[in-house]
Amino acid sequence: MSTQLNDVAAFINKEADMLDFQEYREWLDLWAEDGIYVVPVDPNTEDYANTLNFAYDKAEMRKLRVERLLGGEAISTQTTLKTVRAVGRFRILSDDGATVKVRCAQHISENRHGNLRTYPADVTFTLRRQGGDFRIAEKVVRLLNADHHLSSIGYIL
Repeated sequence: MSTQLNDVAAFINKEADMLDFQEYREWLDLWAEDGIYVVPVDPNTEDYANTLNFAYDKAEMRKLRVERLLGGEAISTQTTLKTVRAVGRFRILSDDGATVKVRCAQHISENRHGNLRTYPADVTFTLRRQGGDFRIAEKVVRLLNADHHLSSIGYIL
């Protein structure tokens, strides 16, 4: 089964829009139960389980992260007025009929205390087909400046 690039891009754009508009509970529904969300410190690593990460979230941690964001427990998010994600440069790396691996570029802009910051990243998704849509089996966000000082990022990348 071949995947249309437009279908993959539409799914990834939907995910970005949900995060920008803080639809976090709905965002959880985009995930496969065994999915993993990773933001590695070393942008070149492939061994996420055995290296330092900004985030390495399985289902339970994703749910806890969402509850902190929605419940006001994440102090660093209380002054973040808005994030805007721009995703593009989609490339399907593999498609075995059951899963699609795609790489894209993402720029996240945040407004905090009147300061505008941008976080560019390469993002790799492994998407599992489910019905007529996808579920995220893995999302790896490789921040371009991950090896430098980062301000506290209190939202989902």
